[in-house]
Amino acid sequence: MPKSPWIGIDLDGTLAHFEVWKDVHTIGEPVPRMLRIIKWFLHNGFHVKIFTARASQGEAAILAIRDWLQKAGLPPDLEITDRKDHYMIECWDDLAISVEPNTGKRLGGASVMDM
Repeated sequence: MPKSPWIGIDLDGTLAHFEVWKDVHTIGEPVPRMLRIIKWFLHNGFHVKIFTARASQGEAAILAIRDWLQKAGLPPDLEITDRKDHYMIECWDDLAISVEPNTGKRLGGASVMDM
């Protein structure tokens, strides 16, 4: 299968409400705005992956995410990964700090450096 550009969407704190880690089966309620954004991406032909550290927790975590996606009204067969590659074109994440390419210059958003 040829590689294609993709958009990574973080799960906890971005697509699903998140307060504290409990276990791989506990995923918060969907964030309505993010559901609309993902549906727009998919409708417009973008390749979307769920980009989450949970994917490193094994098959039980993947199955729990797939079940959650289906209940949230998203395709349960979306790719789920904990790895980025050179084909990722965007990453939507509650923890990410955007940086200007090749400069290290922060482009907004709060950081622990601001504490």
